[in-house]
Amino acid sequence: MKLLAVRRLFRIQRVVIRYRLDDLLFDLPLPWFLKALRFALPWRWLPRRPLELSRGACLRLALQDLGPIFIKFGQILSTRRDLLPEDIADELMLLQDRVPPFDSQLSIKLIEEQLGKKISEVFSRFDVEPLASASVAQVHAAQLKSGEEVVVKVIRPGLKQVIAQDLAWLFILARAAERFSADARLLHPVDVVQDYEKTIYDELDLLREAANASQLRRNFEGSQLLYVPQVYWDWCRPKVLVMERIYGVQVTDLATLADQRTDMKMLAERGVEIFFTQVFRDSFFHADMHPGNIFVSTVNPWSPQYIAIDCGIVGSLTPEDQDYLARNLFAFFKRDYRRVAQLHIDSGWVPAETKLNEFEAAIRTVCEPIFEKPLKDISFGQVLMRLFQTARRFNMEVQPQLVLLQKTLLNIEGLGRQLYPDLDLWNTAQPFLERWMRERMSPKTLIGNVHSQFEQLPHLANMARDLLERMSQPHAKDPPPPWRNRRDDWFLRLLGCAHLAGGAVLAAGGPLTVWAYWPAGIMVAVGLYLVVRR
Repeated sequence: MKLLAVRRLFRIQRVVIRYRLDDLLFDLPLPWFLKALRFALPWRWLPRRPLELSRGACLRLALQDLGPIFIKFGQILSTRRDLLPEDIADELMLLQDRVPPFDSQLSIKLIEEQLGKKISEVFSRFDVEPLASASVAQVHAAQLKSGEEVVVKVIRPGLKQVIAQDLAWLFILARAAERFSADARLLHPVDVVQDYEKTIYDELDLLREAANASQLRRNFEGSQLLYVPQVYWDWCRPKVLVMERIYGVQVTDLATLADQRTDMKMLAERGVEIFFTQVFRDSFFHADMHPGNIFVSTVNPWSPQYIAIDCGIVGSLTPEDQDYLARNLFAFFKRDYRRVAQLHIDSGWVPAETKLNEFEAAIRTVCEPIFEKPLKDISFGQVLMRLFQTARRFNMEVQPQLVLLQKTLLNIEGLGRQLYPDLDLWNTAQPFLERWMRERMSPKTLIGNVHSQFEQLPHLANMARDLLERMSQPHAKDPPPPWRNRRDDWFLRLLGCAHLAGGAVLAAGGPLTVWAYWPAGIMVAVGLYLVVRR
């Protein structure tokens, strides 16, 4: 792996020199000691012919040559037009679904190897010319023998080796950053790279993508917000995916959307609602929502419906993360900065000794200016920079499990900026959060929580019985008398009732009284029981 990583480094250096990316870097406002570095680069001393390509084209072609990890980085950047010059953003948009395809005959060979049949045995029509091509796979249009119009997605050959080399360098850089920089340690770069490693390798398994698409389709079955194409499982394999072909307008094709009189305000608001629905209602969200993966149905432009494809990357949150995030956002929308600061301290994101008043004031200073402004009037680049400065000041730690969520939120915000710049993000999201918080307290939810507590009783009783037997076994020479067994049974039932009561208190959202802490109560009861037994 080390030899491959060294070879990959030379490859990256060659691409940087070929497309003059060092010129782009040194044009940025860098510190003087970094600007002086240009004189230490040997290739800058050699005469170079002027490039005929624009700087945006150079950056796009360089990322394209470097492979899927760099292409995905360019895809994320392309959604942030507020952070990039217009010419660079336009070029990077081409990375979303216009990456040069690989040889179609090789694609056919891979499909036949995976399916174990000839193309003509499965499809009545197969378009050799790719319909679209992206960083990880390319897509061909086809028709099944049964008549359904489908698309066939096939993984690019030879990706794992390139990805392994890039990840090796990312790990080297992450470990070096953690070793030499205290600020970097707060960002947990190694954990972030590990999460990304899992995500990118999962994306190479199209069976996983098919399962994700099926789950997302069930979550929005019959919804007017989002449509997910059907998966044809009989013809899905680890490197081949066959699913329903959709017909819609790409979400960034603003001219076509305007021609069909699409309600752009509703379209932007529904995008925000879809995001919050996936995160809080389902805890299962599409985490690769760049414009190349999102289309708009042409059926009802006055009530626009999104169409999502490419579900290779999805994210989920634990109930604890969901609750924490919802409370933070809810307090943020209410401008309760003290509550936001307290939640960060309680969760351990910042050290417990942090002064609450100082942290509250810092958050207020960053966030207050962006309220009551449409997206077009907000510089999120400046907001992010100030938030990072605040994070360093208070030793705030980045949570790796939320990196996918943050990436998705950046994509959604960038998309909303293009669709409807006057969108009020806060007023759109706040009613949804309020409704979700109310639903958590609904009788149906509470009954479901109590039912789940009941289901845990047999398991809890068995655990308690095993614990008692292990703790009392060294002192037990004779079998216990019948009355003691009966007492054990009554005791276990009492423990179960205490557990049920504590769970019900928590499910009802009541105060965290001592009864809610049923695990501690069980331990105390077990201890008392053993004392009495002796």
